[in-house]
Amino acid sequence: MTESQVAAQTPTRRQSIRAVIAGGVGNMLEQYDNLIYAYSAVLLGQLFFATGDPVSNLLATFGVFAVGFLMRPLGALFFGYLGDKFGRRRALVLSVTLMAICTTAIGLLPTYESVGIWATIMLIVLRLLQGFSVGGEWAGSTAFIVEYAPETKRGLYGSFQQVSTALGFLLAAGVSFAFASGFTEDELLACAWRLPFLLAAVTGVVALWLRLGIEETPRFAEAAAEEELVSNPLIQSLRTQFPNIARAFGFTLLWTVAYFLFLTFVPTYLTQYNGVDAGVANGSATFGIALFALLIPFAGALSDRFGRRPLLLSSTIGFAFLSWPVLALMGQGSIAAIYGGWVVLAVLLALFSGPGPAALAEMFPTSVRYSSLSIGYNMATATFGGTAPLLAVWAINVTGVTTSPAFIAIIAAVITTFVVMSMKETYREALQ
Repeated sequence: MTESQVAAQTPTRRQSIRAVIAGGVGNMLEQYDNLIYAYSAVLLGQLFFATGDPVSNLLATFGVFAVGFLMRPLGALFFGYLGDKFGRRRALVLSVTLMAICTTAIGLLPTYESVGIWATIMLIVLRLLQGFSVGGEWAGSTAFIVEYAPETKRGLYGSFQQVSTALGFLLAAGVSFAFASGFTEDELLACAWRLPFLLAAVTGVVALWLRLGIEETPRFAEAAAEEELVSNPLIQSLRTQFPNIARAFGFTLLWTVAYFLFLTFVPTYLTQYNGVDAGVANGSATFGIALFALLIPFAGALSDRFGRRPLLLSSTIGFAFLSWPVLALMGQGSIAAIYGGWVVLAVLLALFSGPGPAALAEMFPTSVRYSSLSIGYNMATATFGGTAPLLAVWAINVTGVTTSPAFIAIIAAVITTFVVMSMKETYREALQ
């Protein structure tokens, strides 16, 4: 490729920002669609399961939440192949469309009282399809944003992928808080529970419009022009990138456990096991996730200056030592203790999430980046992310100790610490 062609392929600042918006907003809305289920767990347990026991209902609901994650590896294989073979944009348009359809459909389902076990079966099927679509979202939006980013600002630009993820959690938590505050429990069980799911019809249209309006990444277009693309990116990825895929798995372990244990399970932990009012629990979660989202870009920018590993290790070591004290603090139930715990969690998560997308994307070449990221990330998420809330409920029931879920995070933090220590520092290297 000539010098003028390279210049033509270099994205402008405006194009990079548009890519962040298109990739990030779509990811945010898809995360909302996925997480609104978790934040509605207590209600869904009563509506779609008939065990007669609140704890059993909750276990069943989180069990179905975990089932959705089992489809993520299949989604990763499908969307990874599609994204590396035909482009990131096409795969991302398809994934967000499928997710919106599935989430809207959950809001239209009949309940167990109306059709019995068929309601449960339909809920499981839709969760499986949701998991399949999410399997292509995270890696795709990461590759899309990082490939559009300026060479010296991949950490900053890539961090907005995680800002969008946090905003998806925030939107889900905020909507749950608003509905918990605005409706009585009887009203929610009667019909109002459907409304957060039906909002997916709107969010899906917005995400689709944004993604259809952006071009393919310059890095992928360059690889296609230079005939660097491979005939079967999935096989090529497994053949040439397996060590880094394994690292990506270990790298994601703490990340996904922290997200789905703390950001997803803590509101349930506070209300179900510590008697905290649902409005307070969801309101504090909204505060914690908002603070987290604000801190992520600062961590991403710092990683462009000082490297990815120092910030990542600060987070993993912090989780290893502070997970139990934070849960114990929040379990006291006071407003100050709950909000103080959220501040600590927001800082620790931001230190990892800021440099995380760039660090993972920099591991792999463009020709197999989507596939490799999808496999490593989604295998870890499928194994440990969706099961984190389920394991948390199980641990409390078995041990009788409400803070026992902290040890899940501690084990994950120790493993990810060693993985990060084994990784090469890449913040000053050109994207492959």
